[in-house]
Amino acid sequence: MKKIAVVTATRAEYGLLSPVIRKLRERENDELRVDLIVTGTHLSEKYGMTIDEIKERIDYKIPISVKSDNELNISENQAEVLVKFTELFLREHYNAVLLLGDRYETLAIAIAAGNTRTPVFHLCGGDTTEGALDEWIRHSITKISYLHFVTNEESKKRVIQLGEDPQRVFNYGSTSIDNILMVADMTKDEALESVGLSDSKYAVCTYHPVTMEGGSVDKQIEAFLNAIKSFPEIQFIVTKSNADQGGARINELLDEANEVIENLHVFTSLGVRRYLSLMRYAEFVLGNSSSGIIETPAFHVPTVNIGDRQKGRLQSESIINCESDIDSIRNAIQIALSDKHKETCNLVVSPYGNGHASEQIAEKTIEIIISGEIDLKKKFYDLK
Repeated sequence: MKKIAVVTATRAEYGLLSPVIRKLRERENDELRVDLIVTGTHLSEKYGMTIDEIKERIDYKIPISVKSDNELNISENQAEVLVKFTELFLREHYNAVLLLGDRYETLAIAIAAGNTRTPVFHLCGGDTTEGALDEWIRHSITKISYLHFVTNEESKKRVIQLGEDPQRVFNYGSTSIDNILMVADMTKDEALESVGLSDSKYAVCTYHPVTMEGGSVDKQIEAFLNAIKSFPEIQFIVTKSNADQGGARINELLDEANEVIENLHVFTSLGVRRYLSLMRYAEFVLGNSSSGIIETPAFHVPTVNIGDRQKGRLQSESIINCESDIDSIRNAIQIALSDKHKETCNLVVSPYGNGHASEQIAEKTIEIIISGEIDLKKKFYDLK
């Protein structure tokens, strides 16, 4: 029997993987098994116990520490992940493991796969995010990986530039566009009612730590919150930060502000369906999440992208980049609300695919595994 593992550690990553999991499992039979392994913040009460949002069959739950107050916590978490996933891969002998993105625990899982000679099929490699530790983590996972499913042509070129054979690099677009077509099916009234709001103008927001900067999280969130208070006619629906270093402090500040700012509504997690449905009807998306860069333009909704966390990603004209001070954020929001910018958004064509990425990724994954022709002794591909 051929066995494929798919690993998810966070809500955002699961949202991108879920359409691939569904397509892979449509092909399950006596000769092919697809295991879903859940770990990380999915299993943490502090981060919303988002395992409850996972609809697919779960085959393994791997609890790990998600404490992220300092650099030592991150390294301790990685060490735990490395040991636990090495044990799992030695026991199960997977023919491949699908990993997405660039988180620190994903790197540890990739190393465990490398140590056990388990082929890694990597989604979303080749992107650049200069303001986050994710940058070097993502490229490190690329070099460990055997097969690459990138989201755009620029990223494909970078993966090849890193020495990966073009015959193992495929650009089928982003699965986030698949989700937009398949998952964001709530009406505006249904989406707002699900978060306790009636019909209103609103924005969807997420603010993550900028891990390559040494600036004060408190100062950044103060500016973010003061900008929100400057637009009392708009309701701001905020999802909490991830488990990167500084994320816990951001969430603490958001909880405090939620008690005193009337037009602020903070949620640990919204789930993929609610989040994307709310995004569809938002006046704009605010913060520094990759979803503002990748998903939001496909809805023809403006994005106000704060700071350098997403710097380097391929961007659409609907995205307004600004600094993290209050005046810059205010000015960017005013541009996002303008009729002129909304006209620009209506003309945007997403550079991240046509909504059929998941079926193509699943098909190629199964084709490669069944062929039995994987050779982990990769030759470095030199650019001519």
